[in-house]
Amino acid sequence: MLKRFRPTSYRARYPRWLVGRPLLLTASALCSLGDAMFGYSQGCIGSAFIQPSFLKRMYGVQDISLERIAKGDIEVNEYIVGITVACLNVTAFVAALVSANVCDVLGRRAAMRIGALLLFISALMQTASPNLEVLVIGRSIQGLGVGFLSMTVPVIQAEIAPGHARGVFVTIENLFLNAGFSLSTWVGYAFYSYMPSEMAWRGSYIVFTGTTLVLLVGTVFLPETPRWLIKNGFHQEGLATLADLQDASATSDEDVNRTYKEIVSAIEFEHQQGGDSTWTEIFTRYTRRTVMAVTSQMFAQLNGINAILYFLPENLIRAGFDVPESLLYTGVSSTMLIVGIIPTIYLIDTLGRRPLLIIGGIGMALCLATVGGLQFHVDNLESTSPQLSSAAKGIFACICLYLAFFAFSWGPVPWLIPAEVFPLRARARGMALATGSNWFWDL
Repeated sequence: MLKRFRPTSYRARYPRWLVGRPLLLTASALCSLGDAMFGYSQGCIGSAFIQPSFLKRMYGVQDISLERIAKGDIEVNEYIVGITVACLNVTAFVAALVSANVCDVLGRRAAMRIGALLLFISALMQTASPNLEVLVIGRSIQGLGVGFLSMTVPVIQAEIAPGHARGVFVTIENLFLNAGFSLSTWVGYAFYSYMPSEMAWRGSYIVFTGTTLVLLVGTVFLPETPRWLIKNGFHQEGLATLADLQDASATSDEDVNRTYKEIVSAIEFEHQQGGDSTWTEIFTRYTRRTVMAVTSQMFAQLNGINAILYFLPENLIRAGFDVPESLLYTGVSSTMLIVGIIPTIYLIDTLGRRPLLIIGGIGMALCLATVGGLQFHVDNLESTSPQLSSAAKGIFACICLYLAFFAFSWGPVPWLIPAEVFPLRARARGMALATGSNWFWDL
């Protein structure tokens, strides 16, 4: 069905003054903005859960106060809260699998544009949501957009990046995701001053709407990847795009033609192998690659990161901080996601993928074990105990270290592995399966 809409022509819409390294960096940054929006949405919902006006509007909690929130006395059904959070993950899982065909047939650029449009629609709905039903529908649509983007963006990054710097480009993409989450925490803290007005939580969604609009407009000027163009018969357009991305003055440039011939040879070889891979081949012919891609994303979720991020303000309140302090310290700890990934940008293509995962895994395990021990200690203290403050600060410090280790290793690397291990003919489906694993284990 999708093949009826396969493009029959291609026209680059980016301005010529961007050609060269600025075009490569702009395309990479624009793609990464999609991940930033996912990170931002995580922080939005986390901050909203401790806002009295949000709890009253969405869950009908009456006479709610900051003191009751700090004590955990909000009388909200935990299953309803779980549905509010998990609806995004369910639709993202479905969209990640569906987007593989869209990415292969309509192109990487079109798949990203669909994801951006869905995000924009969801942002409008959540900004104006009058009740929980509309909020959940908005988050479900947001999940569709995130599913498209989380599958498509790593593929685009891997296909436009120079071979020697592919790890750097995918790591920068993850840097944007972390920066999006960090930004949302600080925006949430800034709008906290509007309490008791609903602007205290709607403000974050207004910013979300604006940034998704920038992303949607930006996809109009995004170049299609040379590999997809050449594979789909747009050889001259692919060669020209390749030259524009490599800062070459003409398509006759020696390096450009060498890369072009390598892509053509790889595509011809894959056609000899039967063209685009089927889902059956993903599990039979590329079994080991599939296991590697799926399990890397699985362990990236099972290490506890989303239990920390989705409910970070609530976790800090439980540790002993009050509501304003929890929002402030959420913002402070979120910056560790940015600090931790900076060394990875320089090490991922030199030190390698595996050592980063080993180092990060050990560091995260030690931090979580310490947080668990300290939280057990806090739960057995009286609210007036002088030890409460020092224990809470210890939990905060360990969470900061945990987030830094995650950003250093299990944040970016599992997104790079599936984009690298699958050949071009299987890349979209392989990446879709890996991304689906991410969202499945995120439930």
